[in-house]
Amino acid sequence: MKPNPISFFSAGLLACAFASTAQAHHGWSTTTDVESKLEGTIQKISFANPHMSLVLETDEGEWEVDLAPPFRARRAGFDVGAAEPGDYVVLTGHRSQDEDENYFKAETITVNGTFYDVYPTRSKTLGD
Repeated sequence: MKPNPISFFSAGLLACAFASTAQAHHGWSTTTDVESKLEGTIQKISFANPHMSLVLETDEGEWEVDLAPPFRARRAGFDVGAAEPGDYVVLTGHRSQDEDENYFKAETITVNGTFYDVYPTRSKTLGD
């Protein structure tokens, strides 16, 4: 039986898609155990899968911030319209283990006076 070139092509595309998603996705294992705060102004925000994300301008420069997956954030009330570029936010969560990387994984976000706990089941040591 001859191999189907379309099947090989499809499998290759699928492998590339998963590789790029996995590479872009930061899990908790890449962050410190110590919870911290990060404050700044939203430069860009995305409400897309696999995680909502934003770029935050702080006194320390720009930070890449991962929020929760959209379904989880929506359960917390954080959805399209809750925040936009120019809004000042306060985040609690965990920064990258690599101190040279401005990456933060947020557990909570406070924007426009509203507090959202996008990871309500995670243990927290800081409030809003």
